[in-house]
Amino acid sequence: MKKILIIRFSSIGDIVLTTPVVRCLKKQVAAIEIHYLTKKAFEPVLLENPYVDRIFTIQESIREVLNLLRQENYDYIVDLHKNFRSLGIRLCLLKKSGSFPKLNYKKWLLVRFKMNRMPDIHIVDRYFDAVRHLPVKNDQKGLDYFIPAGDHLKMTDLPETHQNGFIGLVIGGKHKTKQVPVVKLTELCHKLSYPITVLGGPEDVEDANALKDNLGNRIYVACGKYNLNQSASLVRLSSVVITNDTGLMHVAAAFHKKIVSVWGNTMPELGMYPYLPEEPGNYKMFEVKGLSCRPCSKIGFDICPEKHFDCMMKQDIDNMVDAVRRYLIQNPIQF
Repeated sequence: MKKILIIRFSSIGDIVLTTPVVRCLKKQVAAIEIHYLTKKAFEPVLLENPYVDRIFTIQESIREVLNLLRQENYDYIVDLHKNFRSLGIRLCLLKKSGSFPKLNYKKWLLVRFKMNRMPDIHIVDRYFDAVRHLPVKNDQKGLDYFIPAGDHLKMTDLPETHQNGFIGLVIGGKHKTKQVPVVKLTELCHKLSYPITVLGGPEDVEDANALKDNLGNRIYVACGKYNLNQSASLVRLSSVVITNDTGLMHVAAAFHKKIVSVWGNTMPELGMYPYLPEEPGNYKMFEVKGLSCRPCSKIGFDICPEKHFDCMMKQDIDNMVDAVRRYLIQNPIQF
């Protein structure tokens, strides 16, 4: 039995993006036991993954689990976070390990000087560099997400207005400069005459309620009402998902949904766009190209550093609506 530790501390989307490596290890390496180390807050993303045999979690420090990890006597460590904390674990355990090219210098060039030296390679494919010394190849089957039985939602759990189908609208995100402003969301939703379920966290309730106030019962506010896996279940039930560059975008890709992906201060060139290697036509990305200030960050800010927020305020809503309608031809909503 080979025992392997995979490290990825955060966050939702980044952990989902590691699942092809997990699956391929489990399916392609005989007699393998896979352990995964992450932060406690993100454990629900992995709890039902059948390819993970054991999960270790930390709140803040690797000291919380270091002695337990030493006892496991791993054959190999797959570092898919590649920061000082994960390096500390590798140095303490003194086992063979592999990581991936994080390309921080090239990201810095893109953000600081708008010089794009990034390779046209998705982060998932770069993750596979961490297992290049093992007999593992990318099976090109995409991402995985497994919902616990108790968190599966049904159409009948939704308001009657949404039980025959709906558009999933993900408005949340860790940083405001990655989120579509309410004024643009309102314009978008006005032009889409379909039931819409708004997804996000408790911090997004105010914006979601503003949409409902403008559009009435066509808007179902799911923000803050469901846990992570239940929100993932709503994504799975959606006919089309409109989403910012955030974790639920990758959950939508794991369920092979039709995705309309909206990009603000970040750029797909950073390698984190929807990963659907066998279904490239299942997503369409929208971004305002040609802005001298973009990308202003590889992550995001609370407010636009230039104060105009052109990367979102100049989004082409009409083309976005057209993309949604084209996807709905393949998966129509009856209402």
